[in-house]
Amino acid sequence: MADVLGRLAVPVVAAPMAGGASTPALVASVNGAGGLGFLASGYLTARAMTEQIARLRELSDQPFGLNLFVPGEPSDQAEVAAYRERLRPEAERLGVELPERIAPDRDDWDAKVEALLADPVPVVSYTFGLPSAAEVAALRAAGSRQIGTVTSVEEARAAAGLGLDALAVQGPEAGAHRGTHRAQDRPGETPLLELLAQVGKETSLPLIAAGGLGDGAAIAAAVAAGAAAVQLGTAFLRSDESGANAAYRAALVDERFAETVVTRAFTGRPARGLRNAFIDRYESYAPAAYPEVHHLTRPLRAAAAARGDADGMHLWAGTAHALARSGPAAEITRQLWTEAEAAR
Repeated sequence: MADVLGRLAVPVVAAPMAGGASTPALVASVNGAGGLGFLASGYLTARAMTEQIARLRELSDQPFGLNLFVPGEPSDQAEVAAYRERLRPEAERLGVELPERIAPDRDDWDAKVEALLADPVPVVSYTFGLPSAAEVAALRAAGSRQIGTVTSVEEARAAAGLGLDALAVQGPEAGAHRGTHRAQDRPGETPLLELLAQVGKETSLPLIAAGGLGDGAAIAAAVAAGAAAVQLGTAFLRSDESGANAAYRAALVDERFAETVVTRAFTGRPARGLRNAFIDRYESYAPAAYPEVHHLTRPLRAAAAARGDADGMHLWAGTAHALARSGPAAEITRQLWTEAEAAR
């Protein structure tokens, strides 16, 4: 992995943002600026994943990455049912129906791995856990470099022990889902720079810093703390190529949504987003049940998005969200790295 990161003209990684924000055009734009873009396969079928890969290859001939969600164990259905009852008034208000039964969901994991073995991509990363040793070996033999997302020293040890090529070290400042290896785990609060130092003492693997890196000074600080590259997600949400909708883009820089919080209210997994009315109403009732809660609240979030109602949407964002810039992703990438170099 050091060879891939070392060849980057700009050591900036575009984070894989599942749910539509990461588009092939966004990945291609970051690649074009000398960075490393990532597609997000979370919530997609294997077929949809391969279609995105094909589209990206039409747009760019540069190396790219693809992220996989590692499936976990089924959740407590009684807790999910109780949360469903709590949400029924919300559904009635919006005129939507909540799913009464949520089938087991492994995010099409087996088919995705099979597809990536048949048609390898340069880099594969994992979130929400780790693959099996056999899967790691098979993807390595196919020619893919592999990155594990970690949020603690313990997770870093486990990922390094599998023989992965690099670690994406995610601090608590990061937007969207925390990459804890179990849905029920309470994510750590060690700041990113401290976490980088702790993980760096445990492994010699290249480290990619993720979380709250919204300007050149923060990027320079992460590099100084030992990061071989930085991973940015929120910083690209307002870019021209982002798949984020208009209400989401506007909320990122709206003073009404100045605070971010970590919540399970939308998906059952801890995720950092802009604090809004939905979180205030339901966070205290949300169970640690992923992806069941994600499927349960999907109709509510879709209805809110259709209305442009930011108070009912999941507005994933890191702590530096107010610094998110508009314009082409390639230009944003180059600007941030130029500022980082000046700050070093």
